[in-house]
Amino acid sequence: MLEGYDDADKTRMAEALSDAIRLVVPAPPEAVTVMIHERKQAEYMRGRQHRTPAAALPDPTQTVRAYLTAMEARDLTAARGFLAEGFTMTFPGTGPMTSLDQLIAWSKPRYRFVTKSYEGVEAMQSPGDEAIVYCRGTLSGEWPDGRAFAGIRFIDRFELVAGKITRQDVWNDIAETRAAP
Repeated sequence: MLEGYDDADKTRMAEALSDAIRLVVPAPPEAVTVMIHERKQAEYMRGRQHRTPAAALPDPTQTVRAYLTAMEARDLTAARGFLAEGFTMTFPGTGPMTSLDQLIAWSKPRYRFVTKSYEGVEAMQSPGDEAIVYCRGTLSGEWPDGRAFAGIRFIDRFELVAGKITRQDVWNDIAETRAAP
């Protein structure tokens, strides 16, 4: 590859290559070797032109975690900064919503606040342009009447294009937990 990526970007590439290989080859991580060979721009041409490497995309898991942290802190301005034009989100029992204000209005009669404890955050590349990120764990928070809740399962699925969140789909057991006697 062309020179120009920093060590953190090269580590992300090597980890992603290792994971991709392990989807096909039944090998433990220590059996997968990745070597990155770099070339100076003067040593590489395509279409009779020297090329410049593209800037590395931000880590999609870090983007999603930063977005969710901003949402939990109710910093909607910061959260909006992670969203792409045309962003949509779907929560249990809703159709697609296109703004954080819609989400706040929808959630207001359901709970006062929610926090997330993460058991895992996984990223993968789709065959298209989207990076896919899954977050899973449990929810804690407060019902509208002030009673606390905890241990409610959730899974969030995100799609990101060019480092921005384009879609969020949410699954959780809040309704089942709230309805339980």
